[in-house]
Amino acid sequence: MGVAELNPILLSIPESFETDRLIIRAPLWEDGAAVNEAIKESIEQLRPWMPWAHALPSIEESEAGVRQARLKFLERTDLRLHIMLKETGQFIGSSGLHRIDWKARKFEIGYWVRTSFSGQGYITEAADGITNFAIQHLNANRVEIRCDSRNSRSSQVAQRLGFTLEGILRSEERGVDGALRDTMIFSKVRGAEFC
Repeated sequence: MGVAELNPILLSIPESFETDRLIIRAPLWEDGAAVNEAIKESIEQLRPWMPWAHALPSIEESEAGVRQARLKFLERTDLRLHIMLKETGQFIGSSGLHRIDWKARKFEIGYWVRTSFSGQGYITEAADGITNFAIQHLNANRVEIRCDSRNSRSSQVAQRLGFTLEGILRSEERGVDGALRDTMIFSKVRGAEFC
């Protein structure tokens, strides 16, 4: 077992990569204003699914969140990624690799898109790029997408990308609305869905 396997902070992880239409990159200082603008536009669509979207953050709170995400990226404890349009550089959403288990090389993809860019395939493109990034650069053995069973748009992303629905955890946790929710678990694993 190499040193990097024992201590993920020693891993050299690219800070950005591209897909056909997107630049996907680690958070940077001063991203807060752009993130805040996207959240303001999208808060009503995010509120039912994202615990952090219960109230509109200030620009300073968004910047603090970006800076915390940057530190976690550098520590390799959580890999938040910002989704930018390649053509304009505009911030259109956020994704990343979360709930990381470095020993098992397991990662969970989460995502949201700015309302004015929804329905255009950007999240599917980003999630596909992030899955490939996890496989190629992080030697992933398992990539998961988990979502509330009522969030059909999120589950459709996993289905379009060929993730396998492994099961549904019934009444698994409280949703943002306080009701018990069922959680769908989709995955791709080494040896089955990718080599």
